[in-house]
Amino acid sequence: MARDAELAEQVKEDFRTSKLEAQHKALCEWAEKLTLTPAECRREDIEGLKQAGWTEEQVVSAAQIIGYFNHLNRLADGLGIDLEPEMRDR
Repeated sequence: MARDAELAEQVKEDFRTSKLEAQHKALCEWAEKLTLTPAECRREDIEGLKQAGWTEEQVVSAAQIIGYFNHLNRLADGLGIDLEPEMRDR
């Protein structure tokens, strides 16, 4: 359990330098792109994820989860709602 907490902290700080497996780093890279610049996402991104070991079904599920969290965050930001107590410091 301590190892999981350590990895979670690493990912929070910077997933690129964390001890995540390459497959998961690829997904994080795409999640960031989908969040920050969704219009720049291309079929090649999906193919890259598949080459990293993700199935198309897993990519679709990830997109739905990423989109859902982005939606909730935008609503909360737009309405000035703190979803979690630790968010107040940001």
